[in-house]
Amino acid sequence: MGIYHVKSYGAVGDGRTKDTFAIQKAIDHCAEEGGGTVVLEKGHYVSGTLRLKPNVILRIEVSARLLASGDIRDYGEDVHHNRYRNEQALDRCLIYAEDAENIGIAGGGEINGNSEAFPNEGSIYRPMMLRFLRCRNIRISDVRLYNSAAWTTAFLDSSHIWVDRVDIRNRKRYNGDGLDFDGCSHVYVTDCHILGTDDNLCLQSGSREYPVHDIHVSGCTFSSVCAAVRIGLKSIGSIYNVVVQNCTMHDVWREGIKVECTEGGEISDVLIDNIAMRNVSRPVFLILNNRFEPKGWGSSVELQEMPEIGVMKRITISNLHAADDEEMAHPHLRFGNDVMGSPSFNGIRIDAEKSHPIEEVTLRNLHYTSIGGVCLADIPEKYPEVVDRRKDAVSESSENYYPDWSRAAFMDIRNVKGLLLDGVILRSQRKDERRPVILEGCETLEERVFIRD
Repeated sequence: MGIYHVKSYGAVGDGRTKDTFAIQKAIDHCAEEGGGTVVLEKGHYVSGTLRLKPNVILRIEVSARLLASGDIRDYGEDVHHNRYRNEQALDRCLIYAEDAENIGIAGGGEINGNSEAFPNEGSIYRPMMLRFLRCRNIRISDVRLYNSAAWTTAFLDSSHIWVDRVDIRNRKRYNGDGLDFDGCSHVYVTDCHILGTDDNLCLQSGSREYPVHDIHVSGCTFSSVCAAVRIGLKSIGSIYNVVVQNCTMHDVWREGIKVECTEGGEISDVLIDNIAMRNVSRPVFLILNNRFEPKGWGSSVELQEMPEIGVMKRITISNLHAADDEEMAHPHLRFGNDVMGSPSFNGIRIDAEKSHPIEEVTLRNLHYTSIGGVCLADIPEKYPEVVDRRKDAVSESSENYYPDWSRAAFMDIRNVKGLLLDGVILRSQRKDERRPVILEGCETLEERVFIRD
């Protein structure tokens, strides 16, 4: 085990020439010698795809900056694939590892994805920043991950992952995800700060072979044009034993906590506790349905047909405080023209197809102050049910982004078997003409809801 300084391989780090060869040479040499640490010292490094090898830590010193090359030809085409059907242009990445153990990135320095070089428009490839496939014992700590051209990270079919004290800022492009875990287990995310244009932290299950379980998220701050913590959408297999606690969320224009079982799998045993939210359009959103859209948004590459509706059960959300201020009285846009949230797109929403209810949902010690101010004349009269697409492929159906309005001022819950509402306090800053709370098709175990003037 040794320490390998990239500067010893030549005059690199001047920020003008590409340093891919020098950095990769140091990584390869380190791995050949049994492993160790490759150090990027003070300076600005430019690179295309780097392949991290077993037993190697890439250390970026606090005074160093690794900048992604602006030339897509510098990125390997053999770095696996993105698992969403509609996002083939995100297949490439800056740092990649496959079937590797005991790897990591640390040091306090910055990795910059150079997002300005890869515009949203057209079919141009936009490389992700980090991608790990079938790896074990991964540690990402004390680094700044800024301006990725697409997702910041993608952990795939991997286990024993530690991400701590990481600062992620990804606000310049679509698909600005922070931490994405698909098919991963034994994940520990602590003390991270994440800003993005899409899901800040996402747990996905793209196959039955790699269940997602034993996930721990604590002490993090989230802010997103889209969602803060998302569990599912990709949900072919199982997601269970998930704990998210002691986190804050602010300026999230869609959902704070979002759980979606849509692809026939099972999501269970999820505990959300001690969460403080400020200006989050929908503090909680849960949906159980089925979908398959080979030409639409968000369908898994691995999914080949419409699945049966899966299972969602044992979801507990406790000690959650959510409050709006005047900022939430206005619609919010992404990149100037994409409406993400508005005063009528608010509240806690839980929904399922009536013959496949969500089971055992607990909302305890929840304080929610909404901006309110919605008139009945400003929202449609018809609110669609969740449709089983295996039986009805054409009718209008409630989905993850539809309807884009709420029929209740605070809380709309349908088709839950075993619903416990304990110590729920609701308040509106402005008069709202919608019904405060709607419960339909629910088996309620206990209900203590207080609506304050």
